[in-house]
Amino acid sequence: MNSEFKGFGKDALPFLKALGFHQSREWFQENRGLFERELREPFGDLVETLAERFSALGLGLKGDRKKSMFRITRDVRFAKDKRPYNQHLSAILSPDGTKTSEGVLFVYIGIDRCFAGLAWWQSRPELLQAMRNAVVARPEEFRAMVDALRRNGLELGDDERLKRLPRGFERVADADLGEAVRNRHFLVRHAIDPADIHSAELVDELVNFTLRAKPLLDWGRAIEGRI
Repeated sequence: MNSEFKGFGKDALPFLKALGFHQSREWFQENRGLFERELREPFGDLVETLAERFSALGLGLKGDRKKSMFRITRDVRFAKDKRPYNQHLSAILSPDGTKTSEGVLFVYIGIDRCFAGLAWWQSRPELLQAMRNAVVARPEEFRAMVDALRRNGLELGDDERLKRLPRGFERVADADLGEAVRNRHFLVRHAIDPADIHSAELVDELVNFTLRAKPLLDWGRAIEGRI
């Protein structure tokens, strides 16, 4: 039986801050117990508690502590920055419970910020093209989705938005549609107060965010079903 999330430990963020200072395998191994107790185990509990809540709500987002969480170690093989450890932990809940499917909830707990995002991020080319086509071909559906998000206190992000209209969309004249087809990702975010990560109520906060983001989830899934 999964352990219910009760909150991250009080030393979760101080551990990540100290890790940024030390950045050594020796220090990490000496403090692995603290990492497991304050960060990794609670994060696993959070993922599995969310998965249970999402299942009960029929949201189609799955996850577990083995498949959903990213490693704290960095891949430095081709990086100029050779620091071995991230100063954050993150996880994905997705339609099939893996990190490779699209239309996901991403949760990030870090020394720089804490947030959740519901996103189609770096979508495969045919899906991104289908999303852009849907914006132009069915603008009323797209605008209804954006309006629903705004009523729920959310806005589509503009991360890495193209400066120019992509090929095939040069004649899109409406400003809102032009911005949308220049998107490389379709996402909404929710900022988490770092003080709130220590409370079991973080689960309710993330469930509430996901329900508010459901118009984007439904819009993207409808497009996926057409290709």
